[in-house]
Amino acid sequence: MMRYFAVAVCLLFAAATVYAATKEQKRLENCGVVMQEILNIPDNLPQQVLAKAECVIVFPSVLKLAFGMGKDYGRGAMVCRTGKEFNGPWGAPAMYALEGDSLGMQIGGESTDLILLIMNQRGVSSILSSKIKLGGDASAAAGPKGRDASADTDLWMRAEILSYSRSRGLFAGISLEGSTLRPDNKANERIYHRKITAKAILLNNKVAIPKTGRHLVHVLQASAPRNQSKQIASK
Repeated sequence: MMRYFAVAVCLLFAAATVYAATKEQKRLENCGVVMQEILNIPDNLPQQVLAKAECVIVFPSVLKLAFGMGKDYGRGAMVCRTGKEFNGPWGAPAMYALEGDSLGMQIGGESTDLILLIMNQRGVSSILSSKIKLGGDASAAAGPKGRDASADTDLWMRAEILSYSRSRGLFAGISLEGSTLRPDNKANERIYHRKITAKAILLNNKVAIPKTGRHLVHVLQASAPRNQSKQIASK
């Protein structure tokens, strides 16, 4: 009897592990879908801004758990350009988590797609070092849209992180002040089938891109193949 019980427990554990891995794979696939949909409307996330980003983080369906001063909760993926100067092709994705009190996203119980652009190496270093608080450990600002992309360039280029959000197909401003951003180590283990840190994934050019992350990487590579901020700096 005990043997049957042990077998049942093992089967349940195996099923739970497979379910968790599948859930993470679907989330990573959805990151690619969201990125593609948002880039299909270039006035909302201008090409010239994305082209200057070192890394991109996509959070599909960030959920606000309560009205007003609620809690924001999101899981997604971060992709960086390869190379020491972040001027190579886009590399393998690492899973990340966003958590914290909502200050600017007053959307009730709805979910919002969120894109974060990491604009310089200071921002990348902060995110890769450990869990960070946005607005404290790293400066964050709402990204410019449409014609605003060419206006106040110095203002948004000084920000380490630019944010774009979409709810019900509409783009709106969002405040990330006080929210925390951290690697989702369990999700990375499920995606890559081994224990591996987000830093090792993002800074190691030899990490293979998982099948479920290829769409996201392909979309970024097709839309912003070269880091234009590096090209500008070298002139």
